[in-house]
Amino acid sequence: MNAPNPPLRAAIVPVTAFQQNCTLLWCTETNKAAFVDPGGDLDKLKEAIKQTGVEVEKILVTHGHMDHCGQAGMLAKELGVPIEGPHEDDRFWIAQFAEDGARFGMVGESFEPDRWLVDGDTVTVGNLTIDVIHCPGHTPGHVVFHHAPSKLAIVGDVIFQGSIGRTDFPRGNHQQLLDSITQKLWPLGGDTTFLPGHGARSSFAHERRSNPFVGDMVLGTAG
Repeated sequence: MNAPNPPLRAAIVPVTAFQQNCTLLWCTETNKAAFVDPGGDLDKLKEAIKQTGVEVEKILVTHGHMDHCGQAGMLAKELGVPIEGPHEDDRFWIAQFAEDGARFGMVGESFEPDRWLVDGDTVTVGNLTIDVIHCPGHTPGHVVFHHAPSKLAIVGDVIFQGSIGRTDFPRGNHQQLLDSITQKLWPLGGDTTFLPGHGARSSFAHERRSNPFVGDMVLGTAG
């Protein structure tokens, strides 16, 4: 027998010189989709829409760094779709895209999301309902998107396979980041797979066993 069609599918499209993992996720029931963190390379993203045959209905943003959303506003205009996220504490990052773009040799455009997100919100994609978890530390307004039925989290730059997000940017906070990971992400369950903003996917169980920054042995939380 064939396995049932999963409710959510996701494809990663690396964009920008930073190889940021833009995620195209869609509801298999309705074919409605969302881009998470479309930071650049819009032609590549539009090609992904063609290849998958999905209908993008919104853009979701985890945090205000340029490689994640520098061109989100431009794509939203082209596709005629709204932007949801991040948390409003990242407004100051989004406001300075013109100057950041010049510094990094990237093209970026500031935007005002149609909806700022807060902890406990949900967003919808087709018939999917996705939880919003505010996870500050890397940036003050960073959010994570979690689809519990799929045991999948899109975590931006909070945690990576074998590493965690930088906290040396303005309003970054190392302890806050550790708290976000251990108090908000670990409770989602070790069998949760996460898609990070850079690099390979992993699971929370794997990182609890082996991550040199937030592993249970490192933090003294084993057992």
